[in-house]
Amino acid sequence: MKWTSATLNLSHVRKTFQSASSVGKAFFILSAATLAIFVLIGVGGVLQNRFMTTSPVSSMKSLAASVTNQFFIDMLGMEVPHLNKDQKKFTFSQHNVFHFAFQFMTDINPNDPRSLVASEVPGMDANKTTVLVRGSAPNPSDPIDYNPNSRDLQAEAINPIASQLPEPSPIASATPIANPVGQPPRTAGDNVAFIYQTHSNESYLPELKGVTNPDKAYSDKVNVISVGQRLAQNLEKDGIGAVHSQTVYPSTVKNFDYPYSYKYSLKTLQEAAATHPDLQYFFDIHRDSAVRDKTTTTIGGKDYAQVYFIIGGKNPNWKKNEEFANMIHQVLEAKHPGISKGIHAKEATEGNNGLYNQNFSPNSLLIEVGGPYNTLEECYRTTDWLAEAISEVILNAKKVDIPLTTPKQS
Repeated sequence: MKWTSATLNLSHVRKTFQSASSVGKAFFILSAATLAIFVLIGVGGVLQNRFMTTSPVSSMKSLAASVTNQFFIDMLGMEVPHLNKDQKKFTFSQHNVFHFAFQFMTDINPNDPRSLVASEVPGMDANKTTVLVRGSAPNPSDPIDYNPNSRDLQAEAINPIASQLPEPSPIASATPIANPVGQPPRTAGDNVAFIYQTHSNESYLPELKGVTNPDKAYSDKVNVISVGQRLAQNLEKDGIGAVHSQTVYPSTVKNFDYPYSYKYSLKTLQEAAATHPDLQYFFDIHRDSAVRDKTTTTIGGKDYAQVYFIIGGKNPNWKKNEEFANMIHQVLEAKHPGISKGIHAKEATEGNNGLYNQNFSPNSLLIEVGGPYNTLEECYRTTDWLAEAISEVILNAKKVDIPLTTPKQS
């Protein structure tokens, strides 16, 4: 009996040791796997920067910007099993890992058959963007490109809020904002900023009575040009010499064709640079095409249009443009969180251009202010803050005497 009892005790000890050993092995394997994931991401980023395309759309930075809190919770869940109660939503499930690996290697989403041909059909995935810098806006979303062949927007059908907006009032805010008497521009009289609007007919439904499409020729007089003008006036008030183009391309370009919009505005850029050789900063003002709750935020009891910064991935020097955008974005984030929806990159296959004339200058940006359901008053409020941020960036650059690159003449 003593021998049998000793044998049972030894067997129990052996099983306990084996169980502890299994747990230790599992812990070691999971820890090693976690470390391997971060090492692979780091190595991938280094190799990509050194050997692969410079496009922001495929950069590791965009991956990091898109990682959610749930991702990190699931990373912890690999060590603390009870955190992974829902295996279907578990980031590192076999299903999700396979999908991630397949999409990472092929850029094809197994859940979206359209992605199989999207890369071969420009514009098919026009509303996809890569987030380079995410803003603190409470309603994150991708900017939506206007499609000139789409049906007229039906405000009541698409967004009930739009039908509740008040009737538009006279645009008193559009009057010029004069410089304080006796205060010359701090840019010593030089015109250093140029504002223009490639899609000059983009307009705002609350300002157009009886209209369902805010982008057609009948909105010539009330459109995004007013927002560009507001920006120029505010820059002048802050001491930044500014030039503003009021060209309405569909009305002035013979045989106007929408897909060539950026070729038309490139000519505007070239003419402006030739006439004003001191120009250093170029802002193409647009309007998003999303519904109101995706383009509006409320701060201090007032509604404000939100802004996107768009970077052209087709531009080989896109990083310099992103750096410039990020300086402005960071000022907005610090002073007015929720206004900027961040910096997004688009390739030619993910929009209607992918370059946006940003190879013209490293200080060239495309900024979207509001959407079709915002009022001009809401856009003006935002533009005042945007101008404040731009002025701060430009004047700080002047203080430290940052060398500015001469625009590319092409």
